[in-house]
Amino acid sequence: MWARMPITALIADEVLEEMPDRMDTHLAQPWDCSSRNHAIIVMDRVSSSPWLCKIHGEFFKARYMFTIDYTDSYISDDPAQHKQSHVLQLIDADKWTGNIVALPNNRVRVTNPALWVTGEGAPDFAPSQYIHSSEIHDSYTDPHITFNNLYQEDDNA
Repeated sequence: MWARMPITALIADEVLEEMPDRMDTHLAQPWDCSSRNHAIIVMDRVSSSPWLCKIHGEFFKARYMFTIDYTDSYISDDPAQHKQSHVLQLIDADKWTGNIVALPNNRVRVTNPALWVTGEGAPDFAPSQYIHSSEIHDSYTDPHITFNNLYQEDDNA
């Protein structure tokens, strides 16, 4: 039975020298699921790359499994609050090796020098906190602009 089990009840499906210590839930999954609706995606380009997880102030190596992208709730659809959970297996994490974690973007780092230049320190970016929409622009109420397609007669001809 897997339904309604906490993520801390799961461990890697491989032979381990010893059972890992059970993690506190807030370390294994710092945010509760932000919606009952979600999509499971696999980021193929980085799925085989090395991942680092920041857990309790330390970095640990991990193996990427998949990503949960939440949708259809006031929290998950708010750009300032939207979170994804990257589900990873800890592979070199001392007493936690073998545990499964679900971490948001700001607690993981993926790197692969074959794909991009790697650097030191925190990434230099800020996530978008805006809702992007074509239909909120004032021009959308002008039918000559909105319905200007290949088959529209040119009014200036």
